[in-house]
Amino acid sequence: MAYTHKIVEDLDTLRAIANPLRMKLLGALREDGPATASELGRRFGESSGSTSYHLRQLERFGFVGDCDDQPSKRERRWKALHDLTEVRSEKFAGDEAGRQLMQSTVGYAVEYFMGNANEYLHRELSTRWRSTLGVSDYLLKLTSTDTDELLSGIGDLIESYRERESTAGDAMSVALHVAALPRK
Repeated sequence: MAYTHKIVEDLDTLRAIANPLRMKLLGALREDGPATASELGRRFGESSGSTSYHLRQLERFGFVGDCDDQPSKRERRWKALHDLTEVRSEKFAGDEAGRQLMQSTVGYAVEYFMGNANEYLHRELSTRWRSTLGVSDYLLKLTSTDTDELLSGIGDLIESYRERESTAGDAMSVALHVAALPRK
């Protein structure tokens, strides 16, 4: 099953996703599957009215939609429509509002990474998992074309592993963070 992408190409769509609660809602739907506004509200300590409003905004910009399975007519179940959201800064570099929204979006991505890193540091893991998981930083001198090719290759490799997701007893959800950033 191939990853589906949502590419953010305009300021209004970036504005829609740059909200921290909306990013959490979308992430939860991607990670845990369909949910109602009430379920998501309880999870994040928000009212169902608030989560419902933010889900409708995400729907308006094509991030979420109705789940195929609607067990109740009382509450709408939502699902993520894409596996991956891609935001590239070149679309917004010439616009002050765009730069600020990019800062917010990248800031949330870093927060998400830090949460996963904290989970890793404090979670009881088997010796096998401890020897597998970790963080690496590769410092490379690349052209923009090289970097684009590298990221595309990493995406293809990740996709090949996604297609063979394991159901083995020791399988667990792993967050793989990929960032290509300029070095000071």
